[in-house]
Amino acid sequence: MIHSNISIIHPAVFVLLGIPGLETYHIWLSIPLCLMYVTAVLGNSILIMVIITERNLHEPMYFFLSMLAITDILLSTTTVPKALAIFWFHAHNIAFDACVTQVFFVHTMFVGESAILLAMAFDRFVAICAPLRYATVLTWPTVGRMALAIVIRSVCIIFPVIFLLKRLPFCRTNIVPHSYCEHIGVARLACADITVNIWYGFSVPIVMVIVDVILIAVSYSLILRAVFRLPSQDARHKALSTCGSHLCVILMFYVPSFFTLLTHRFGRNIPRHVHILLANLYVVVPPMLNPIVYGVKTKQIREGVVHWFLDIKTQCCSLPLG
Repeated sequence: MIHSNISIIHPAVFVLLGIPGLETYHIWLSIPLCLMYVTAVLGNSILIMVIITERNLHEPMYFFLSMLAITDILLSTTTVPKALAIFWFHAHNIAFDACVTQVFFVHTMFVGESAILLAMAFDRFVAICAPLRYATVLTWPTVGRMALAIVIRSVCIIFPVIFLLKRLPFCRTNIVPHSYCEHIGVARLACADITVNIWYGFSVPIVMVIVDVILIAVSYSLILRAVFRLPSQDARHKALSTCGSHLCVILMFYVPSFFTLLTHRFGRNIPRHVHILLANLYVVVPPMLNPIVYGVKTKQIREGVVHWFLDIKTQCCSLPLG
């Protein structure tokens, strides 16, 4: 009976400390964090608007890119505003349900972005290795089913985390030494066995992401084999240029994520504030850089952005004064 009563104890609020050990630098850290967040939201929003308004960008590749931009906005918006509220207004409290919701969205966006990058790799594989079949393989119904599968897979993988956290009793402390809630960090505050949380939180999402990485690697190995079989150097350069921006985004997503994961798992001598600082940068730097990379490396998007801004300028100038 005692165990039954303890098992349902949840704190009314958790207290997020921000970046422990760097409290005196919170204001200074908030300035680049805020600038990167604003850049990420504006850049991805412009990218989405350009893809929606420019008819020549209504292709599967750009549809997946718009999904990536939406995911980036959600990932950074789920975490950064609360971190800025801590740094600026000392708003350390977060309700238990809000904390669990933040956990859900942070991890769902991570798994979802990995799946979107896999879908984009498949798009490039079909475009380069089977260009004559591209229109028949990647039809809009097929693309829609792929998008739905990405959403369902991401939600189904992370949804059990909610129940794994809600089943835990929190009768010790409600202080979270972080700037946002993440699964294992919150679970470690519980006064109960969290073996299931550790195994599920570490193995299931990571295994799925590793499977995505393997499939992306296979796709690009086949792409490279097909590219180097092309007869002319110009054809090879054109084929590789269509993959350049996607490869940059892949590296910006997976390299920091696996580095952060490995430092959490094996970097016991690394100070806690370094872990948390890296975690904050991870949720804002790739979302900030992704639209910049695609804007610089993709001609159609550059032209679409210029055309979109010219349309806005024309509309503004045509408005009657007074």
